[in-house]
Amino acid sequence: MSGNISLLERTFATAKAENRAALIGYLPAGFPTVADGVSAAVAIIEGGCDIVEIGLPHSDPVLDGPVIQTADDIALRGGVKIVDVLDTVRQVHTTTGAPVLIMTYWNPVDRYGPERFAADLAEAGGAGCILPDLPVQESEVWRKAAERCDLATVFVVAPSSRDERLATITAAGSGFVYAASLMGVTGTRESVGTQAADLVRRTRATAAACRGLPVCVGLGVSNAEQAAEVAGFADGVIVGSAFVKRMLDAPDTGSGISGVRALAAELAEGVRKRG
Repeated sequence: MSGNISLLERTFATAKAENRAALIGYLPAGFPTVADGVSAAVAIIEGGCDIVEIGLPHSDPVLDGPVIQTADDIALRGGVKIVDVLDTVRQVHTTTGAPVLIMTYWNPVDRYGPERFAADLAEAGGAGCILPDLPVQESEVWRKAAERCDLATVFVVAPSSRDERLATITAAGSGFVYAASLMGVTGTRESVGTQAADLVRRTRATAAACRGLPVCVGLGVSNAEQAAEVAGFADGVIVGSAFVKRMLDAPDTGSGISGVRALAAELAEGVRKRG
């Protein structure tokens, strides 16, 4: 067993003790190559991210916007496999000691085998999985496998989620709750959206009765000012497309890795300021 769900919980507790939100960064595995993807993920931890999500590239993503889709296409054309994603988790966690989760759609996990996927992720040192398209009412097989391997199961809630559904999700999930700040797909935006604070408030009301799960906000955060705004009402700030865009826009891989490290530092300063 990895025991890394405990590391995830301690990471949130540390951030809370420091009177700040946790900073969670996302990058897809295999982008632009497997080795460079590892280096980029390590760089965002070095820059100031507390937790990292490693995306499992998918040919038909539901939640991911065009920036992440472009990176996924590059990774898939490069031949990235699930074994490479797991190895990315292993290398990033071993190098940094930080909690590392996989963000993936359900189909690859189902095809790989939920029991096998959970066991291999735990063996790699992973802390859990974020599964945006797995309905909570159909998640028992995965949740049992994850629980046996001491892995977190993170579900996504949206502004359209009714209170009763929020209660169901927070009762079933573990690690933290991923609150999508607005309806739509991932991507950087000029503003986070006024729905986010209300969604966090409503989710916390149900999470308080369900082990007090941290509520983290993603979709749209791209700079320190937005990170500070979200940190004012959420337990964690999730940033994905902005990191990927830094890599895509860089003239070369080395510059891209330096760029994501610098962005992480800016965002880390933001979550310490709070809105």
